[in-house]
Amino acid sequence: METPENQNTTSFFQSNTAKMIMVGMLTLLLLIPLEFVKSLIFERSTRQEEVISEINDKWGESIYFYGPILKVPYITFDETLSINQKTNETVKQRKAITKYAYLFPEELKAKSNVTTKVLNRNNYESVVYSSKMNFEGHYIQPDFSNKNIPTENIQWNKATILIKTTNLKSIKDEVKINLGGNKFTFEPVFSTNTNDTTQALETGFIDLKTILKTDKTNFGFDITYNGSKQIKLVPIGKTTQLNMQSNWSSPSFTGNFLPDDKSKKIDRNGFVANWKILHINRAFSQQFFETLPDLSTYAFGVDFVIPVNQYQQNERAAKYGFLVIGLTFLIFFLIQSISKIRIHIFQYSMIGLALILFYTLLISITEHSSFMKAYLIAALAVITLISLYSVSILKGNKFPMLIAASLTGLYTFIYVIIQLENYALLVGSIGLFGILAAVMYSSRKIDWNK
Repeated sequence: METPENQNTTSFFQSNTAKMIMVGMLTLLLLIPLEFVKSLIFERSTRQEEVISEINDKWGESIYFYGPILKVPYITFDETLSINQKTNETVKQRKAITKYAYLFPEELKAKSNVTTKVLNRNNYESVVYSSKMNFEGHYIQPDFSNKNIPTENIQWNKATILIKTTNLKSIKDEVKINLGGNKFTFEPVFSTNTNDTTQALETGFIDLKTILKTDKTNFGFDITYNGSKQIKLVPIGKTTQLNMQSNWSSPSFTGNFLPDDKSKKIDRNGFVANWKILHINRAFSQQFFETLPDLSTYAFGVDFVIPVNQYQQNERAAKYGFLVIGLTFLIFFLIQSISKIRIHIFQYSMIGLALILFYTLLISITEHSSFMKAYLIAALAVITLISLYSVSILKGNKFPMLIAASLTGLYTFIYVIIQLENYALLVGSIGLFGILAAVMYSSRKIDWNK
């Protein structure tokens, strides 16, 4: 004969409270394999970054361009006083020191035609481009009067033209500049400054006294790069203009200046963008003496990257894993409470593992197809599996059809949130509010005291 104590014990484990506790603990337990899935996504994403870095290194890295700059040497004298030990007289010594003035153009116009393509290696892809760039503009007569440098100390015949840039190994043709009707060839210059991440191209000696004869001296040159990720320029002209056009339909304008909204055009065939930057828009002058500063903070340009890659989408999908598991278990629990059908904790476990399997299917199929197609296949497989399993659990077709419809709505809701960027939080909040309202309505007549 059962004792009252045994009756109470049995009734507790069969109560809704005990079932809720067990289902809740199982939900938390399933977070462990979900974390393993997230770790797998992170591992594959890291591998993709390594492959992209390797592809970009061989094809060409990002481009940073800073030039052309007139580099004019001048002589200054360092005077020191010393005492002659024999005569005890003070002797003045003058030591000549060569320094450099860096002169920026009065006007700089740049045109860049960028053709992008996607390179694939195994399951990974990287966006690369070929950029044909044309630069033209003019210099005005240099003025050293504000620095009190005598004219005779300026070495006009030893001037050079300098370009600071990156990605020298991916320049496809010889670079020559036409300055005042004279052509000069750039050569690479080795830099001893280990902190300088840029590389230099510099011409041989130029006699500026014979070239800068007029108040306005024109220049022009072309340069062709293979590159990836980004193109950035420093607006060193007193007036700097850049026109860039490309077949890339998802540009990300970056840096210190944005293109003109009125002339900017972006569609599925590519983009056209124009910048116009005046010297009053940036906080540096047209001349520098002694040292050439790092002006990368004033650079502007375009990023050529895939906006949201497949692993980012998989990672965002996995972040909603706890929500999917919790809501699916909640649906089964409500069906169990309403229909009085008993669902064993083992059956909950099988359903939970099927939900976890969705993410491994998603990432594996995505690597061989598009994210949308992979999501559709993975969701369809898991919904079918759980629905068929529900037929044997719930003893009929009515509730399994409800399960299938609920999972379809849930996975559709998650997919919409993943695709949205600006409205993801808004849509997600409204959707969760609707789900909560549906659960409250469905559970209003359940007697939770049993």
